Amino acid sequence: MTAKRRLLKGTDAFGEGAVTAGCQLFCGYPITPQSELTHYLATRLPQVGGIYLQSESETAAINMVYGAAGAGARVLTASSGPGISLMSEGLSYLAGAELPAVIINIMRGGPGLGNTRPSQSDYWQATKGGGHGDYRLITLAPWSVQENFDFTILAFELADKYRNPVMILADGILAQMMETVEVLEISRLNQTPFDKPWATTGTMGRRPKNIISSLHLPPEELEAHNQKLLNKYLAIEDCEARAECYGISEAEIVVVAFGIAARIATAAIALGSERGLKIGLFRPQTLWPFPARQLQEAVKHAKRILVLELNTGQMVYDVRYALGSSKAVDFYGRCGGMVFTPMEILGYILSGGSQGAVAYN
Repeated sequence: MTAKRRLLKGTDAFGEGAVTAGCQLFCGYPITPQSELTHYLATRLPQVGGIYLQSESETAAINMVYGAAGAGARVLTASSGPGISLMSEGLSYLAGAELPAVIINIMRGGPGLGNTRPSQSDYWQATKGGGHGDYRLITLAPWSVQENFDFTILAFELADKYRNPVMILADGILAQMMETVEVLEISRLNQTPFDKPWATTGTMGRRPKNIISSLHLPPEELEAHNQKLLNKYLAIEDCEARAECYGISEAEIVVVAFGIAARIATAAIALGSERGLKIGLFRPQTLWPFPARQLQEAVKHAKRILVLELNTGQMVYDVRYALGSSKAVDFYGRCGGMVFTPMEILGYILSGGSQGAVAYN
């Protein structure tokens, strides 16, 4: 397997990752700032034997995903916050029926129509579930165009491994920026049949029928199904929580941030180091499962924890839950499409912060 360096836009890296992973079908509806991904796949997927299908709405797209996933296909959809809201019922159905699929959410400002500027305000929607019932979405958070590519491949692998929907949570900056990417020059499409003996592919009398449904009318049956799902989610929490640390060993201040906020934080940390500050970064790569154990280990010698997000404070609740009362956790955020600068972050750190409270600009 060889790799080639290519200059790619963030949306194109998602698309190329899907092709490399063997995505057989994309169903979706364009919405800013996700639209370029649909443009890319409309051309690229047919070139490798895949199918691009523009649906009439996000609701139609997620139900097409349900059908294709049930037939064993590797299938992808993508949208932005308002579209993901429309897909939420379908996401619950996918999780309830244990169907693997990949959903990319390129976040924009909200609530409601909001605006098309970058944001991280869909953290709760992704990690706490926008649909009904007890279910979980594995949620990956890239911070570079390279990770847009890598995490799309990973998302398909995790979706099939656990028979569970996987969401990639990015934002308008990660979608629109361009960077050099190491792209694997291989596509699994039409090369390796995906082993899915549970899929509804037609029996021809060769085996008992496979039935895919999220309907369990007897309460005892539904309780048992929920317990089965819970056991799967606990296994995912044990095995798939991922994070990266930067400069943690000597850090007195640990910044916790994901996605593009973490990327900006590295510049603030560099500015702080020039002034003699010992600042490290903890970056969750999975938002669910949240890497709580890794965080506890990373901050055990830190004097101060600062959570940075492009929202009014969502991941900060998971950070505080993970750390309990052992550490005071500050928060600093911008929202509405506003993006903090490295100097702005450093200024907040130098000011002493709000010591456990939530602060906005």
